[in-house]
Amino acid sequence: MQYRSLGHSGLHLSVIGLGSWLTFGNTVENDATRECVRAAFEAGVTFFDTASTYSKGRAEEALGPILRELPRDQIVIGTKLYWPTGETPNERGLSRKHVRDEVYKSLKRLQIEYIDLYQCHRYDEATPIEETCEVMNDLVRQGTILYWGVSEWNADQIASAVNLCRARGWSVPISNQPQYSALWRRIETRVLPVCERYGLGNVVWSPLAMGILTGKYTDAKNPPAGSRAASQYREFMEDYFTQPVLDAVAKLKPLADEAGASLAQLALAWTLRQPAVSSAIVGATNPAHVRDNVRAGSLEVDPHVFAEMDRILASVQAFEPYTA
Repeated sequence: MQYRSLGHSGLHLSVIGLGSWLTFGNTVENDATRECVRAAFEAGVTFFDTASTYSKGRAEEALGPILRELPRDQIVIGTKLYWPTGETPNERGLSRKHVRDEVYKSLKRLQIEYIDLYQCHRYDEATPIEETCEVMNDLVRQGTILYWGVSEWNADQIASAVNLCRARGWSVPISNQPQYSALWRRIETRVLPVCERYGLGNVVWSPLAMGILTGKYTDAKNPPAGSRAASQYREFMEDYFTQPVLDAVAKLKPLADEAGASLAQLALAWTLRQPAVSSAIVGATNPAHVRDNVRAGSLEVDPHVFAEMDRILASVQAFEPYTA
């Protein structure tokens, strides 16, 4: 496993992180969750990502007692807030009230005394950015959180937050959590350059494009039974779950063979070729998935393999001009 600094901070993350969206506290039972977490830690994974709204808080609840079994000083626990957690107006967004209410709920569910990385899950148009940045600074100063960051903010929003915090002498955001994969490259236009300029490290989600880049899907009309594409979560894959995309992914298999890797490992290594990416977050339903993905953290790939990969996927990538 390799480790990278998270932006311009002293915090180091494993280049492969273990996430919990749609898995822990949801489709994966507690015993399997423990096996996945233990397998990840034993393979060198130190970054564990979740959010207050993943499975309505159950992801944090499932991870809490399991993460307590690991050495606290050796792991980095990240969680997020923004999405509604109730029906009333103050149970959503990035207001001072919602942030303070949610951070203590997350601490309780995760059974920890502080959060290593607390991220704003989306930008809140209804709350002044000064209010959000100030409460994050307050939490850092209190020791409730150690670092804070954002997720899916656009380039201008990121720059605005950093400049405001610098001007006020507040703790600056050090991370961004965007979607990024060989099939979803929209952040390359503006977000990644801005993150590099302002010192944010990216902890990217869906680096395997919801499993499409593993090569397990071959027929868009007949996904394997029990797979995500055959479930209620198919809607999250609609942007690229098409036959042309699946056919293009199938053509990557010889490249993976040349690199001595699985398709999943090659796809993860592709995201990590970017210096602005600190960690690629993967999900898992069993320890075998974890161990396979973790090997990408030490994989060395000839640049020509990535170039050929880009050529094959050029016609199906989400890489059109994008203002974010």
